[in-house]
Amino acid sequence: MEFEFLTLLKYLFLGLLQGFTEPIPVSSSGHLVLAQYFMGIETKSMSFELLVNAGSLISVFIIYWHDITRLVRNGLSYITTRNPESKSDFYFIIYLIVATIPAGIIGVLFNDQISEALKGVHVIGITLLVTGAALFLIRNLRGRKRDGDLTFKDAIIVGLAQAVALIPGISRSGATIVAAMGLGMKPETALRFSFLLYIPVSLGGTLLSITDIANDPNLGQLFIPYLGAFLVSIIASYFALKWFMGIMARGNLVIFSIYCFIVGTAVLLFA
Repeated sequence: MEFEFLTLLKYLFLGLLQGFTEPIPVSSSGHLVLAQYFMGIETKSMSFELLVNAGSLISVFIIYWHDITRLVRNGLSYITTRNPESKSDFYFIIYLIVATIPAGIIGVLFNDQISEALKGVHVIGITLLVTGAALFLIRNLRGRKRDGDLTFKDAIIVGLAQAVALIPGISRSGATIVAAMGLGMKPETALRFSFLLYIPVSLGGTLLSITDIANDPNLGQLFIPYLGAFLVSIIASYFALKWFMGIMARGNLVIFSIYCFIVGTAVLLFA
């Protein structure tokens, strides 16, 4: 019983860690690797990470539900009626599709090779320092581009930034927000584009992995810990994203830059 309780606590902690770090620009995958290394906490299969990532996806859906329904409604309206008031939302959807392509192609073709070539805690330390430096460079940017001002060039560059986040320890939200703000987007536009862009990539990965999760040999034994971690990841991601939205509105990205510098340096010194 004690063993089972400790196992449940371990998975709840990992669900909390992944859920909280997924929306903020500090790399959730990198933090899971560090937790496993420094705390001796390990998961028995990749299906666990896919499951808690699905929890984060649900939180993004909840928070951006009104934006999603508006985009779908206005996108369909523009296709059927060419309503000029819907044009901006229609093209926003097109730009999201375009931005999804680089990470989709590179992920399918090279994700395993990238993960194998760049695995290890020292890589996480270095990439956290890179993330910290990138966040520091754009800390004071307050662009003017709104949703209706985006271009295909913007979509491609942000999409390539998302592909860079396939490197272990590079934050997906950090990479896309740095690229978006570097292109002159307003913080709220950069944030919305980043997390709406997260949906197709994460959803696609989740759907492709349903059979892996269902065939996980540990699923029967660890059903309760997996379920607990999944629910915790939904709650943690929801509040973390809400918190991050407030930080973006106030322009306090430097706190994440400092955090990445501290953790990255500590990893390189003590790992």
